[in-house]
Amino acid sequence: METAIAVEGLQKSYKKVEVLKGVSFQVGKGSIFALLGSNGAGKTTTINILTTLLKADAGTATIDGVDVRQRPEQVRQRISLTGQFAAVDNRLTARENLRLISDLHHLPDSAQTAAALLQQFNLVDAADRYVQTFSGGMRRRLDIAMSLIGSPSVIFLDEPTTGLDPEARNDMWRTIKALAKGGTTVFLTTQYLDEADQLADQIAVLHQGKIIASGTASELKRLVSGSHITFTFATEKQCVAAKALLAKHYQVASDGVTLSVIIDGTTSQVAQLFAQLRDSHIEPTEFSQKVPTLDDVFLKLVGTAKEEK
Repeated sequence: METAIAVEGLQKSYKKVEVLKGVSFQVGKGSIFALLGSNGAGKTTTINILTTLLKADAGTATIDGVDVRQRPEQVRQRISLTGQFAAVDNRLTARENLRLISDLHHLPDSAQTAAALLQQFNLVDAADRYVQTFSGGMRRRLDIAMSLIGSPSVIFLDEPTTGLDPEARNDMWRTIKALAKGGTTVFLTTQYLDEADQLADQIAVLHQGKIIASGTASELKRLVSGSHITFTFATEKQCVAAKALLAKHYQVASDGVTLSVIIDGTTSQVAQLFAQLRDSHIEPTEFSQKVPTLDDVFLKLVGTAKEEK
């Protein structure tokens, strides 16, 4: 995959406070990249540097091979930024907002551009309503539509679903996936780990100015050992028998008629577990499996980083 964003050794301090301490990562073209981190981790500072709003103290960053520090004007022609708060004019309609930005980009037919984006972002019915009457989700969709004017190759979305209700969040997720499917590189910052899990091709975890882990969601989840399978049996006697059988190979814990088994989470091991119970004529009445989530990964990584510090 070609590289859309390349970052190496970014450093940034405000007076004596180090915000970025040598941040490095790469983002492939047409992919969705999620930068995770708590408040104050340095996510917005990273975006501000990559979008030429802020200069790094050290390190390099390129967008489509163009150096952010040395050629900021060329970088701005390739990117678009949607911040944490929708940058729309409440006193204009959705159509007027889109036409205004089209005119600022000197596009030949702003009316046609606005009509196409209204259709793409499901805003046709609200095209001539004032934006001040819009819901949070509609404002966000309009904001991203405006960001796509000029056909940027990379779009930065800083906390795009903050404050949205679940339905509006799902709509936004579909919009973001569609952007990447159309070839746009999406750089996403979020505090919602389920959002990164749903959307991102690659994830980096930023903690106190450093990248402490990176990879796909599946790769990161493997950093947390094991998953849990919980069995419920008809009688306590069956549970005791199952515990005696499985404790030879697994870490187990029981409580009454319930038995919890820690396994590596692979399909083959799950199948083996059921086969052992079947061959011993021990049949559970219910079972459930809990696999590691990105929340588990994040808590473990941050906890480990604090201990090392």
